[in-house]
Amino acid sequence: QVQVVESGGGSVQAGGSLRLSCAASGFPHSNGCMGWFRQPPGKEREGVATISAGGSNTYYADSVKGRFTISRVNAENTVYLQMNSLKPEDTAMYYCAGAIWGCRDGLGTPMNYWGQGTQVTVSS
Repeated sequence: QVQVVESGGGSVQAGGSLRLSCAASGFPHSNGCMGWFRQPPGKEREGVATISAGGSNTYYADSVKGRFTISRVNAENTVYLQMNSLKPEDTAMYYCAGAIWGCRDGLGTPMNYWGQGTQVTVSS
């Protein structure tokens, strides 16, 4: 059974930090691209960050570069998103997703499996 489960969302003031976690199981996620995506209220879903199977290649949206860091620990079946210097415009539902192939298209890599999302709210 495929499972992609996010945790770590919450409410924080601007300038604060949060770390999101994603537990993946039931598919060969350790060999594939993993990523974080978000959907702000009333907007389309967008890519935030993706990471290659071995963790050596990462891709970020311009809006989060220098503030967010994606990482993975395959032995723990977990992907993280460290979010620092949060801004109100980072407010969104954040989704973790996994692919059975590599990050061939960076943030545009098609994902096979998605989590249910975790809400992040940043107040000014």
